[in-house]
Amino acid sequence: MRVTRRSLLLALSGLAIAAPARAQSPTPKDADNAQPVIIQYFRPQDKRGINIFETSKNAGAAYDGFKIQWGAAFTQQFQGLSHSNDADSVATAAPSNLVDRNRLKEIGSGFNNAVANLYMHAQLAKGMRLQLTSYLSSRHHNETWVKDGFLQVDESPIDLPLFNTLMKYTTLKIGHFQVNYGDMQFRRSDNGQAMYNPLVGNAIMDAFNTEIGTEVIVQRNGLLGVVALTNGEIRGRVDVPKDRAPALYAKVGIDRQLNEELRVRLTGSFRDQRSAASNSIYGGDRAGSRYYMVLENTAATEAAQFTSGRVNPGMRDNSTSFQLNPFVKYRGLEFFGIYETAEGKAANETVDRKVTQLMAEGVYRFMADENAYVALRWNTFSGDLGVTGAGATLLDNSDVKVSRTQIGGGWFLTPTLLLKAEYVNQTYDGFGRRDIRSGGNFKGLMLEGVMAF
Repeated sequence: MRVTRRSLLLALSGLAIAAPARAQSPTPKDADNAQPVIIQYFRPQDKRGINIFETSKNAGAAYDGFKIQWGAAFTQQFQGLSHSNDADSVATAAPSNLVDRNRLKEIGSGFNNAVANLYMHAQLAKGMRLQLTSYLSSRHHNETWVKDGFLQVDESPIDLPLFNTLMKYTTLKIGHFQVNYGDMQFRRSDNGQAMYNPLVGNAIMDAFNTEIGTEVIVQRNGLLGVVALTNGEIRGRVDVPKDRAPALYAKVGIDRQLNEELRVRLTGSFRDQRSAASNSIYGGDRAGSRYYMVLENTAATEAAQFTSGRVNPGMRDNSTSFQLNPFVKYRGLEFFGIYETAEGKAANETVDRKVTQLMAEGVYRFMADENAYVALRWNTFSGDLGVTGAGATLLDNSDVKVSRTQIGGGWFLTPTLLLKAEYVNQTYDGFGRRDIRSGGNFKGLMLEGVMAF
């Protein structure tokens, strides 16, 4: 890793461009430093949204007619990573010569391209809101494009006693929305929105997708139930019907504030899809990884190879997944975990494969209003990524393991401005010698500035 004193000073100055001249110590009551919430049943994009999972049945704002609220999130990283592998050379034909597809691209220290989100929230009626999220710029797409758009209903539009009683505990989500499978999707970085993630990178096996369908959430006395039916893919399509089946997912759990200092949450999520032309529950993040160009070859580009550092099990035909998530917060100390299994296959495979992911994350928040924190995350992926080829071209990735350690911290200068630092070390074991990830490793420093409102 080549990180000089000059490059670090440049990075810190670049990440703090929008910082005020004097650090502040905001409180939740400090309205001058945070946008007032005027939309009901809403998760704020700033610091107030941390550790919110499903939106609660507390309206959070009075209804007095139609409203529109805009928000945005912007993230910039400085990367100082190095990478290595011991893969065999594999020559491939190029227009003018032979190139080694397993030769790593040379990378150094510098800024990654900035990424940004734009949010539009509309209060359509009492207890009914519309959300539209656009990626203004992302690693995978430089142009603006829509991530999701959906209607959320928390109060009955029909004034009948039965419906009013049901909607005291029920939330309906209809449209193209983020799949509520697992709890990590509430903590991960989502393109420009990195306020909720205490570290820089997401999970190694990143369960995230936007799908079209209907979701029902029921909450009462800290008990939680979710059930949804979706099209199971990012895009809405009607062709190749024999290859397509809907996806069903469900979640059950408990989330209780036992006293003023202790909160406990435990959920289990299940998702099943029998067939798909392009099942992408583990490849649905079109924004891209935070670790640019790691373990990529000399022909790679940041847009085409936008998932650097992640592992997609490639179960694009069918998959069945389960994720268990404990979360405990005692005063400033937090623990979050993942136990996840997935089983399925690609269209050209005849037998299902199985993979497992584990994660343990600890965060300690301190200073006034928990404006600073330190964090440690351990994450592993293991299992069967398949066997391809034969003879001299055999690639056996049937028993692989990827391990990552992240350690870092952050500082909220205001509720809308967060500076983070992270040291990451990721290793690859068991990959076939003809795979560029054989004996792979990347490690180094990441700095990140986040602005969100």
